[in-house]
Amino acid sequence: MGIISWIILGLIAGWIAKFFMPLGSVGVVKTILLGIAGALVGGYISTFFGWGSVTGFNFPSLFISVLGAILLIYLYRLFR
Repeated sequence: MGIISWIILGLIAGWIAKFFMPLGSVGVVKTILLGIAGALVGGYISTFFGWGSVTGFNFPSLFISVLGAILLIYLYRLFR
């Protein structure tokens, strides 16, 4: 997956995750970064447990990325 695909996947994952865990007035850049980091965290956790991984721009990868972004938003709120 190229860098543009990661950015688009991160944007979509961060945007969807904000519906489940609102962040208040967080900018687009932070949303994208949380989404990309969520994709990485979600991919690592799902690969570790053998559930799959973020392999491309598809629904399972988006689902894993959103779950990772929700986890990061939860941790962000916890430590903020």
